[in-house]
Amino acid sequence: MISAILIQSLNLLLCTLLLLKTEGFSVGITYVQNAVAKGAVCLDGSPPAYHWDKGVGAGIDNWLVHIEGGAWCNNVTTCLSRKNTRLGSSKLMETEIAFSGILSKYQKFNPDFYNWNRIRVRYCDGASFTGDVEAVNPATNLHFRGARVWHAVMEDLLLKGMRSAENAILSGCSAGGLTSILHCDSFQALVPSGAKVKCLSDAGYFINLRDVSGAHHFEGFYSEVVATHNSAKNLPLSCTSKLRPGLCFFPQHVAPQIRTPIFLVNAAYDSWQINNILAPGVADPHGHWHSCKLDINNCSPGQIKTIQDFRLQFLSAVNGLGASSSRGLFINSCYAHCQTETQETWLRTDSPLLGRTTIAKAVGDWFYDRSSFQKKDCPYPCNPTCHNRVFDPQEHPEI
Repeated sequence: MISAILIQSLNLLLCTLLLLKTEGFSVGITYVQNAVAKGAVCLDGSPPAYHWDKGVGAGIDNWLVHIEGGAWCNNVTTCLSRKNTRLGSSKLMETEIAFSGILSKYQKFNPDFYNWNRIRVRYCDGASFTGDVEAVNPATNLHFRGARVWHAVMEDLLLKGMRSAENAILSGCSAGGLTSILHCDSFQALVPSGAKVKCLSDAGYFINLRDVSGAHHFEGFYSEVVATHNSAKNLPLSCTSKLRPGLCFFPQHVAPQIRTPIFLVNAAYDSWQINNILAPGVADPHGHWHSCKLDINNCSPGQIKTIQDFRLQFLSAVNGLGASSSRGLFINSCYAHCQTETQETWLRTDSPLLGRTTIAKAVGDWFYDRSSFQKKDCPYPCNPTCHNRVFDPQEHPEI
């Protein structure tokens, strides 16, 4: 199951990058070289990295720090499989990547954040920046140092001007969206006390439920991630003081205690969660869900019912956030995963709408307190503006 998760995540990142290159602009890489001396390194021991497009004009003291996604590794075997990819080594990362969507520098495509300092932090630790294991086994040379990487990157950004931030957002997609939840309050504590600071999680609200075989496979997977990376000490104490640390990787157990304002952008039929949590290959050995996972239009009536039940469980988990006006919600009924990074789903003439509102407008209005936004879509297939994912079976043989 886990190797399939990694393959799917790499393919998703590749597709995202191809889309970005058609609509975005290239931003060069910055390596945090002094992090190595602190032991703040990627899985292979290479320095952490990020891409930074500097703010201009009125946005020069505004900072948007966006965390890259890419799933997790739960043991030595799966972490070794990541070590020689861009998800485990900065040596293998693209030296330039395209910025688009929430990272766009064009006012037309990103009206509220286009002139901010926009940073995309590369993800190379495999545990949403929570791990910290001192010992390094010479046989594998694996470094489980995600928490140190987090601190090293933040320190570097503070030195480059974030310590004077007037406005700041911590955002992320997928595993990066989970990072933005787990590190939300600690990010708020880094910037000046008078700054407006909020967090945004895109497709990062992973829920704990039984898969189609009746097992809690993903709960066990997260517990293994936490054990392998020694993550427990870096997870919110408000959760670990009450629950087993592995459960504190599920936002439903962490997000209600977050003090910093947070906005959730998520598909109620998150394609990654349906593929890997609801109907992973290990729970579907005969491939009954294969065609359905490739294209939601192929699902049988029974599978649609199961997916509708997934939506209800997802909404129940989200409801635990409470109704505070500081919380933002854009929960559409799309078969999708990550909707803020690409222009077509962030802000374009054909972007997904909820209450006649794009994701970009909802997030911008919420951040600047122009209006609150807490909307959940009606059940599939009610929203004709959705960009539902259709997977190519040759590109995604693991589904």
